[in-house]
Amino acid sequence: MKNNRIQLADVVRRFKDEYVARFGHLMMPSQKKALADIAACMTAERGGHQYQCRDCGQPFWVYHGCRNRACPACHGRQTRDWLQARQAELLPCDYYHLVATVPEETRHLFLSEQKLMYDLFMTTVAGAVSDLARDRRYLGAVPGILMVLHTWTGQMHYHPHVHLLVTGGGVSDDGQSWREPPGPFLVPVKALSKLIAARFRDALKKAEPNAFNCLPRKTWKQPWCSFSKHYGRGRKAVVDYLARYAFRIAITNTRIVAMDDTQVTFKYKQRDTGEWQICRLTGIEFLRRFLMHVLPKGFHKLRYYGLWHPSKRHLQQRARLLLALLEGQRSHQPPLVADLAQEADPSGKGEDAEKGFSPACPHCGSRQVDLLQVRARGPGP
Repeated sequence: MKNNRIQLADVVRRFKDEYVARFGHLMMPSQKKALADIAACMTAERGGHQYQCRDCGQPFWVYHGCRNRACPACHGRQTRDWLQARQAELLPCDYYHLVATVPEETRHLFLSEQKLMYDLFMTTVAGAVSDLARDRRYLGAVPGILMVLHTWTGQMHYHPHVHLLVTGGGVSDDGQSWREPPGPFLVPVKALSKLIAARFRDALKKAEPNAFNCLPRKTWKQPWCSFSKHYGRGRKAVVDYLARYAFRIAITNTRIVAMDDTQVTFKYKQRDTGEWQICRLTGIEFLRRFLMHVLPKGFHKLRYYGLWHPSKRHLQQRARLLLALLEGQRSHQPPLVADLAQEADPSGKGEDAEKGFSPACPHCGSRQVDLLQVRARGPGP
C-alpha cells in the first residue's frame, strides 16, 4: 500500500546539500528555509502521530508537514482556512479573469529586487484596472479584485505575471445601485496594457532611477496585459479560479515523474496545445529553477483591492444587498467552506495529522485505526 511516487521532498533531500555547497552564498534566507523545511517535511524530525491498525494490527507513524508555502504537500489546511475567511466576500455576480505580465527585458530586475518589483507591479496593475473600470464607458464603479502573483512557466522558467479575478460589476459612487459593464468585456485590453506600462514606467523611474535607465525604450511599448475574458458567474467561477490559480505553486508532486542519482524528470502542459510534455533536468538545475519561485519572507502573493479591500467591508455588504434586490432574491447564502475545500483540495487529507484526521493504514489501507502516541519533534521510532 505504500506510495512510491517521487515527491519534491525526495528531490530536495537528494540534491540539497550539493546545491547549498555550490550556491548557498547566493541564496535568500527564504530559499534556504524552504529547502530545510521541505527536506524535513513529514519525517520524524517534524514529529507526528503513531497509530495502530485494527484490521492488520500493524503500527505506523504519520508525521507532520513543514507548512512552508513553497511545499506542495502542505496546502490542505491552509486552503480550508483561507476559504473560510473568504466566504463573506463571495458575490452572486459575473466574474472576469485578467492576466498582466512583464516584458522579458525587465525580468532580471524582478529577480534581483523581488520585494520592490513585485509590490510595484501588483499595485500598478490593481490601480490601472480599478481606475479604468471607474470610467463610465466601461463600468462606472470600482470592482472587487483578487490578485495572485505567479512567477513560473510549466518548465519552471522565470516569468512574473499576475492573475486577477474581478467582479463583473461594482457599487456606484452614491451607493444606490450595482453597475455592470454595458458590453461583453470589462475593460479593453489594449487600453489597460498601455495604462499599466505607463504607470509602471513612472513608478520605477521614481523608485529606482538607475534601474529604469538601464531598460530599452521598447520595454514600455510591449503588451503588459495579455488576457481578459468573462470567467463565469457566482460560486462556480470563484471555485474554479481558486482551484486553478490561488493555491498553485511552481511544481506539484503529481508532476514529478522520476529521479535518479543526477537527474529529475517531470511533466508539464504545453500552453498552446494542452498536451503533456516531458522535461529532464539535472537535480541541481531543477532546484535552481524551483528556488527562483520561492518568495521573499513576508511577501503576500494574494492581495485584495477595490470592493474586496479589507477597508471596504461595508461596500461588500451593500453589494450583496443590491445584487439580491437586482435578482429578486431575499438573500444569498455563500457555499459551504467544506464544499469549496473539497473542490480545491480533492484529497481532503490536508498536510498534517490533526484532531479528527483518520489516516489510512499504509499496510492494508484500512481507516480503522487507533491513536497510540503523539511526538512533537525529535527522532522517530
